[in-house]
Amino acid sequence: MKLSDLFIIQNKSDSFITKKIKQMKKIITAFLFIFFGIVQVHAQIGSNSDVPDHTPMMNKTWDAIDKMAYKVTYNGAKKVYTPFYPKELKALENKVVELPGYMVPLHSGRNHKNFMMSVLPVMQCQFCGSNGIPPMVEVTLKGGAIKFSEDPIKLKGKMIFTKDPLKGNSEIQIIDAELVK
Repeated sequence: MKLSDLFIIQNKSDSFITKKIKQMKKIITAFLFIFFGIVQVHAQIGSNSDVPDHTPMMNKTWDAIDKMAYKVTYNGAKKVYTPFYPKELKALENKVVELPGYMVPLHSGRNHKNFMMSVLPVMQCQFCGSNGIPPMVEVTLKGGAIKFSEDPIKLKGKMIFTKDPLKGNSEIQIIDAELVK
């Protein structure tokens, strides 16, 4: 074997090693890309302590409330929105219902006799998500005020519909409500 043959073997060996190093770099780069992609996705949809978790509150009553819509009519050039209550919801009018949910205060303070109730906690953006604004009702307690809580509560009260919600009250109200333990 000649010295020149050794250089040729060495050069072939170097080019083989160079190819393998380039392949390994590509594999490592792809692995790191996938790894950091998974970490990024987990950071966005994983357990983020800044986004409050909540207990799902939807039940048959909330489903009926969620079906409320608005009829749009015109008074000249002015749009007029009138609440439309479908038959499932209309069947609950003037009936006593039990409703689980989260308090959404209407006024500042710790204690509330009148507040909104939602299927989502107040700390969670009410307008986020793909399904629009969550269903809410206005609650007026029968007795004294209760202390605000971020925990879900359950109420029992009479469901009524406001005839003219543009005068200040929610379209759907639970009146004479009491806490259910």
